[in-house]
Amino acid sequence: MNVGWFLTEHAVDVTLPEMKETFPGKHGRGDEKERGMTDLDRTRKPNYPIESVDNALKLLLLFAEQKAISVSEASRTIGVAPSTAHRLLSMLQYYGFVSQNPTTRSYEAGSALINMGLSVVRDMDIRSLARPFMEELRSEVGETVHLTILQGKNVLFIETVESLQALRVGDRTGISLPAHCTASGKALLADLPLERLHELFPSERISGLTPNSLTSREALERELNLVREHGYATNFEESEPDVSAIAAVIHGRMSRLKTSLTVSAPSTRLHEDQVARIAEATVRTAVEIGKLLA
Repeated sequence: MNVGWFLTEHAVDVTLPEMKETFPGKHGRGDEKERGMTDLDRTRKPNYPIESVDNALKLLLLFAEQKAISVSEASRTIGVAPSTAHRLLSMLQYYGFVSQNPTTRSYEAGSALINMGLSVVRDMDIRSLARPFMEELRSEVGETVHLTILQGKNVLFIETVESLQALRVGDRTGISLPAHCTASGKALLADLPLERLHELFPSERISGLTPNSLTSREALERELNLVREHGYATNFEESEPDVSAIAAVIHGRMSRLKTSLTVSAPSTRLHEDQVARIAEATVRTAVEIGKLLA
């Protein structure tokens, strides 16, 4: 029995019919339309951009900063009519780049988008380099070990070594979660300058995933101070019920990625008296990996 988030892959039909619908013209050209593209080099923008493609790509870029996007949010952010935003999201859904949550009706990253991201990191040296250390750490603590990177205010799980126990936290490779709700995310956020943290969390109120999640920036900053003091981060059922975790940042000058190492376990096995032992092993392993990236 696995405890945890799992990546559900959806088949995408590669023999797609012609796209017959054309998208309407421009709706507004205010500053709001440029949000979500602050990291792009404006000087390299094409002289003759295709409006529908431009807007679709802007929508995809939003998923680097947030987990879910509603039609109204998409409309407001890229500066198009709600009907246009809905058609864009529907086409992205058709190709598997987004999927619609049946409960909230908001759109989330789809299998095609996730698989594209994984194809980029699949051959990363950090994954093959870290794997033997992750396996040793798994053997030492007996629990599942994850490797994560920071993407905006989310963390993406890029590698997992599962525990061999019957009841365990499962493979989360490909899953993206709010950084402030996870041990790995808090470890990575604690490494950021305060100005960058405020850019990621401009409002005092932040959304959580469980009743134990941090829901204010003030509480998050207090938690991050503890992470810096202790050298590791914890998560006690903040990302999902019955799952707890301990994480440490991997520092290495050769890697531009913000990476962390995490041990996750069912909460019934990760008691407070186990924290010091697992944290010591996690920090030690993170340092060993970091030495190879120095």
